[in-house]
Amino acid sequence: MQDTDRFDSLGQLEDLPQDYRDELKANNLVPLWPSLRAVLPPHVPSRKTQFTHWAFSEIRPLLVRAGELTPIEKAERRVLVLANPGHSLERMQASAAIYLGMQLLLPGELAPAHRHTPNAVRMVVEGEGAWTLVDGEKCPMKRGDLILTPTGLWHEHGHDGQGPVIWLDVLDLPIIYYTETSYHEEGPSKSVVTDGAQKRSLSRGITPTRAFSLESRAYPLLRYAWEDTKAALSTIASESPDDECIQVTYVNSDTGAHVQNILGFYAFMLRPGQVLSLPARSPAQVFHLIEGKVAITAGTITVNCLEADTSAVPGYTPVMLANKSSDRPAYLFVADETPLHQKLGVYEVRSHDPHKANM
Repeated sequence: MQDTDRFDSLGQLEDLPQDYRDELKANNLVPLWPSLRAVLPPHVPSRKTQFTHWAFSEIRPLLVRAGELTPIEKAERRVLVLANPGHSLERMQASAAIYLGMQLLLPGELAPAHRHTPNAVRMVVEGEGAWTLVDGEKCPMKRGDLILTPTGLWHEHGHDGQGPVIWLDVLDLPIIYYTETSYHEEGPSKSVVTDGAQKRSLSRGITPTRAFSLESRAYPLLRYAWEDTKAALSTIASESPDDECIQVTYVNSDTGAHVQNILGFYAFMLRPGQVLSLPARSPAQVFHLIEGKVAITAGTITVNCLEADTSAVPGYTPVMLANKSSDRPAYLFVADETPLHQKLGVYEVRSHDPHKANM
């Protein structure tokens, strides 16, 4: 008997007498067998996450209008959430563990200091002159920069420049909320501003020794400048011309581990005209295009991405990335749920056949 046949033969809730069902309900009991196929489906997990694409050309005017309609004093954080319809818009999540939001800060505005249990990163999309103050460290915000605001650290945003500044927020809010550990605290602005992130930014393969005189920090680097990341990708491409996948991982410079505990963050470079096939993996992924034009195919669906567009792809889905330019490289920022899956012991890479899993 095939697995699907065996599951289909399971009894239904409606098969049980009403008085028995009423007694179960009165005692807060639920029969497992009618729902077993839903929580333990054969071969491939049930997934609410859908392949969803958000075009920046559509988001930007709505975000700018939000700036006109709602002063920062009434919004605190002026954000439009990129909600995956598979989870329902009200749940405000892009995947099971990823929250996405486009945030706007106008010249002269200050998003006041607070801290929260969810981890967050900011990928700067547009503009200059803004900054994020994290645990007393001032991080300038330039396009393509990745800035960490880890769990429990005080942070605020300010803008001393001209024109709007927009960035993509990526948080592990859904999983923190699910575990009933999500909360925030408001606090005063930090009066001491350091520039430690710039001083701790060293060359590839070199990290400060902290055993004697340097303060130990859980997050030794809070700002990952795009100019450094882009240069690293270009170096890898030139030094390894035969490598198909040109990718870097944002890591803790002291430990080499992912920069945060639940979500992983990466940058990809696609050579001019390159087509890159990525295997189906268990974690959901978010692709944000920093530079270039890229077609993203997830399963049987293809979307054409322009700069600052964002797409969410469910787990267990093969992905193909195609650089649409024949003379310029393309660069993508990627967030996924890999660290969470690895800690849970459920991370896997699959062939295109869902019945052939490499655990």
